[in-house]
Amino acid sequence: MQTVFALLPLAAACLAVPQFWPQLARVSHNGTTAGVSWSWAALTSVNNAAWLGYFALSGFWTALVPAISATLLSGQLAVVLARRGGGMPKRPLMLVSAWAVVLLTAALAFGRTGLGSALAVAFALQVTPSVWTVYRSEDTAGVSRGTWLFIFGELLCWGVFGIHEADPRLIVLGATGVVASLLVLARVSWPREDRAPVTLTQVP
Repeated sequence: MQTVFALLPLAAACLAVPQFWPQLARVSHNGTTAGVSWSWAALTSVNNAAWLGYFALSGFWTALVPAISATLLSGQLAVVLARRGGGMPKRPLMLVSAWAVVLLTAALAFGRTGLGSALAVAFALQVTPSVWTVYRSEDTAGVSRGTWLFIFGELLCWGVFGIHEADPRLIVLGATGVVASLLVLARVSWPREDRAPVTLTQVP
């Protein structure tokens, strides 16, 4: 049983490395960003850069590869979304920048503990724009099920591993990720019915 738990970070890594490829491919090939949040992509890049530091300080070496992959690919996705959307949205950009400063300050002032405490709420902040956007959008054609299935699998692994290691930060990360990915998958899988068009008829 111990071997199974020890392999969970490796399983999470295998799911995390390719997870943004389906979303990048969908946006690039379909030419639509409908239902995809720029804030989610940008926050994912910032938060995974911070997780990279946390994992290094914690000695979770197998987690470095997926953290690097997620940082780079989600950052690339944010760039693609900005280009297709006419530039980076100013208010979300300011909020993402402010959050990056918070994470850096926590790490410099309080080390691993401070960074971990900030990251405990980071994923909730990260996925909230995506869930909000996908439920407000009538069209979700730009959202990739593949990416969110990968996210679900990865965060489930980290949640179970966090329970095994009694790491509350990983437990919160896993629980938040599983709930968020299920919400997004549910919205994409059961789209709203198109509203019947209103037709005007002439009165004889």
